[in-house]
Amino acid sequence: MDSPDQRRKRKRQSYTSFNVPVCFLSVRSSILCLNFLTFLYLLSNMVPLDSSAFRPVLVVSGLSLLSSSSSTSTATSDQDFRSLLFPLEIENRVLFPDHISLLLSGGERDWLKAKNVADELECVYCRKNDVHRYRKGSFGGKNKVVFTKQKVLSVDVYEESRLVVRCPLPSVDYSAVVNLMWRCKSEILGERNELWVKNQTLNSWENVVYAATVDGDSAVVFVKGLNLRPDRESYSSQFSCHFRLGKWERNGMFTITTKALSAAQEVLRCPLPMSLKSNHDKAQGVQVTVGVTPRLHGEAHERVLMPSVANIFISKSVRQKRIEGKYGLCVCTMVWNQASAIREWILYHAWLGVERWFIYDNSSDDRTDEVIRELDQENYNVTRHVWPWIKTQEAGFSHCALTAKNECHWVSFMDVDEYFYLPYASPGQRRFRTLGHATQNSLRTLVANISSSSKTIAEIRTSCRSFGPSGLNSLSPKGVMVGYTCRLQSPERHKSIVRPDALHSTLLNVVHHFHIKKGFKYLNLPQSTVVINHYKYQVWEVFRTKFHRRVATYVADWQQNQNEGSRDRVPGLGTEAIEPPDWAKKFCEVWDTGLRDFVVATMADPLSGLLPWETHSL
Repeated sequence: MDSPDQRRKRKRQSYTSFNVPVCFLSVRSSILCLNFLTFLYLLSNMVPLDSSAFRPVLVVSGLSLLSSSSSTSTATSDQDFRSLLFPLEIENRVLFPDHISLLLSGGERDWLKAKNVADELECVYCRKNDVHRYRKGSFGGKNKVVFTKQKVLSVDVYEESRLVVRCPLPSVDYSAVVNLMWRCKSEILGERNELWVKNQTLNSWENVVYAATVDGDSAVVFVKGLNLRPDRESYSSQFSCHFRLGKWERNGMFTITTKALSAAQEVLRCPLPMSLKSNHDKAQGVQVTVGVTPRLHGEAHERVLMPSVANIFISKSVRQKRIEGKYGLCVCTMVWNQASAIREWILYHAWLGVERWFIYDNSSDDRTDEVIRELDQENYNVTRHVWPWIKTQEAGFSHCALTAKNECHWVSFMDVDEYFYLPYASPGQRRFRTLGHATQNSLRTLVANISSSSKTIAEIRTSCRSFGPSGLNSLSPKGVMVGYTCRLQSPERHKSIVRPDALHSTLLNVVHHFHIKKGFKYLNLPQSTVVINHYKYQVWEVFRTKFHRRVATYVADWQQNQNEGSRDRVPGLGTEAIEPPDWAKKFCEVWDTGLRDFVVATMADPLSGLLPWETHSL
C-alpha cells in the first residue's frame, strides 16, 4: 500500500500533467469540469491532505487550450487529451489608458469558433507588494502571495495565428502585469516555475513598436512614441531596424540591422535582410524592433532599441495575388463599435460598384465582428482585420494601403458615416443625365473612366458635406441616408480614392488624403459630379459613442482642451459628453434631400417600400 506522501505526490502529478488547466468551451466541458471537481472532492475525503500539499494560486504565461473539435468527446485518455492540445504562450503585454492587451502566440483561427471563449478566461493580478516574491517563487510562510481576478473583456484572433486578449485595468494595489487562468480551475500549481516566471514584462503604449509587414524588398514598421511631426517626412538617418532571425539567434538578441530608408509619423521603412528578400515566407513571424540614435548638439549618442511587440506579418492579401486580376474599386475603413452602421453603408456602396472591403476593427466590443461575418457570407467580399492599436488611424490606413495593394487598382479611404452621392451620371454616361441621378455601379465606372483618361492621376478627391441631427432625437428606422437631410452650407475638407501602387514610399497620409509619388497628380472632382455626404453630427446617442474616443493620431480627443477652434472639434460642445439642449437643431443650414430621394427611388422594394438594410432587421 502507498504511503500518504506517495499518494499526495501522485495527486500533484495528476494536476500538472498538462502544465495548465484544461476546459472545454461547451456545455460538455462544463460537465467535465464538474465531474473533475467532484472527483477531487471525493479523493480529498479518502486521502487526508495537509495544507503543505498545495501552494497559492500561480498564473502561468504558457497556456494549453483545447481546440474546438475536442468538445465532441466526453471520455478521453491522457494521451488523447495531449493530442487535442495546442500550446499558447503570453508573448507580450501592452498597457493602454483604459485596458491591458495580452498578445498570445500559438493560436488558430478555428479556436474562436466557440463564442464563449472570453467567458471562460479570467485576468489575474498580483498584489504590488507581492510582485518580488511572486517572481522569485517565494510563496510559503505566513505572508502568502495575494491575487485578484477580473473577467476578460474580449478575445480575438490577431494576425491569423496570434490571439489578443483584453483585460481591465487593475485596482491601484495590484500590478498591471496581468496573467490568465480558466474560470473552471480554482488553482494552478507552480511546479513548473519557468513557465509562469517567463516574460513578466509590461510595455507602455506610449513607447513601443507595435506592428510590421513587408512591401517588396522593404520591411514597414509601425512605432508609437517617435513623436515625429504630422504630415511631414523626417530624417531617417537616426533610425534603424533590428531583426531577430531564429537560426542566428544568440541569447535572444536582435542579430541583423538595416538602416532606415524613410521615417514619417509612425511608419519606418527599412531594407529587409538579404536572407529574407528572396523568400518572404521566411520573414513571416520574424521579430523586429527599431533603433534610435539621438543627436544632441550635432553629436550622435548611443543607439537605443525601443521595446517591441511586433512580428512581421504578411497577410493573405499580400501573399496571394489575384489570378483573375485586381478589383477596380475597394474601400478601407477603421471602426470602433459601429455594428449598427456597417450594413447600410456596405449595401449602398456595393450598389455603386465597390467590390472589396477592408475593415480595420479598433477593438470593438459590440456586434461588429458578427455583422462583418454575415456580410461576407452574403458575398459582399468583406474582410475584418483586428487592429488593437488605439488612436492610429493614419498608421492603420498606411497598413491597409499595403494590404490592398495586390488586390485593388483603386482604394477609397473613408469612414462608415460617409456616403458617396452622385447627383448625375458620370461624365462617361451623359445619356443618363436626364434621369437626374446616377445608375448602378456608377462610382466604379467614374473611377475607371478617370483612370483610363490619364495614367498620371493617382488620387481622386471628393468634397465632403457635413450633415447635422436634422431635428431627430432618435434613430431613423430607415437608416442614415433617409433620416438626416439637413447640413452645413459649405463643404468641409475632402476624402480620397487612391491608387495604392502610386503612393509615396513613406505612406504619409492625414486620413483625408495620401502623399503620392513624384510624377503623379491628384484630381479634384466638381460637386456637380460627386460629393460625400458626411453624417458627422448624428442623434446624440450615436454621437456620444464617437465622443468616447477619436481614432486619428494627431487629432485631440474631445475631452482634451486643445485646438477648440479646429474643424476637428464640434463648435460649442466643449470637452464633456453632455448633450446640448438644442443638439437636434444644430448644424442645419441647408435642407438637402437629394441622397434620400435617390435611395428611396432606386433601392426600395416596389411592393413593401422597404430598403435592403430594413428587410434584414425584420
